[in-house]
Amino acid sequence: MTLNRATPRKHGDWSLLINALVEIRQNGQVIRTGFVEDVMPDSSVIWLAADHSNPRQMFEACQGHQVWVTPQALSGELSYRMTTRQIFGKNPTSCT
Repeated sequence: MTLNRATPRKHGDWSLLINALVEIRQNGQVIRTGFVEDVMPDSSVIWLAADHSNPRQMFEACQGHQVWVTPQALSGELSYRMTTRQIFGKNPTSCT
């Protein structure tokens, strides 16, 4: 039996990610991991909550920040927190 591990996926609709654990990437590198505290409805800005080693921090799509999510197995009736539509949702078009 082969274990099917969830792989990180780029997420375009940031508004669906409040309270989710995400990776912020820029130029292909992970620059921060944390829980989403707030977002702009148009997915132009995302805020990660403060944690033990980082303050609350804002990231903008127009500066090349990308949000990546790894589906997480949950106990109970749900098998994954993120649906396919949430993972592969729309991408932000531009920053003004």
